Amino acid sequence: MRLVIADTGPVNYLIQIGQIELLPRLFETIALPLTVERELSDPRAPALVQHWISAPPAWLEIHDTAGLPYAPGLDDGETAAIALAESLHADLLLLDERAGVRVAQRKGLRVTGTLGVLDLAAERGLVDFRQAIRSLENTTFRRPRALLEALLAKHKEQP
Repeated sequence: MRLVIADTGPVNYLIQIGQIELLPRLFETIALPLTVERELSDPRAPALVQHWISAPPAWLEIHDTAGLPYAPGLDDGETAAIALAESLHADLLLLDERAGVRVAQRKGLRVTGTLGVLDLAAERGLVDFRQAIRSLENTTFRRPRALLEALLAKHKEQP
């Protein structure tokens, strides 16, 4: 996939579990809105996340989304990520929040979240899915149990 736009959630959790470098290994171009950069820098964000975004890697593009359409009912990061994905004709949008996913899908955007990134990385032999999930369990990450169980069953062959 060439162009991927990320919302705060997937970036935040991938940083926290030490798997943020999966993004440039899986995708050609990774971009996020300036609003998401601000959310990752927020003093309430985990220190590890704040530190990472304070010196973003060369592979990360940050875009100003001022003037792009606003999606009512979503937070600023989700709105900006959806607007940026639409305006740049992104191949994929990384988004975890269910309401945001529904809005993005209604707009015809292809969407996956933190689990989708880890699933793809595991399929390519880049990460141990079960270990990544164990690490996620030490964060505030929440997902429907049925989805998580289906993915764990898919990756049960891993040690």
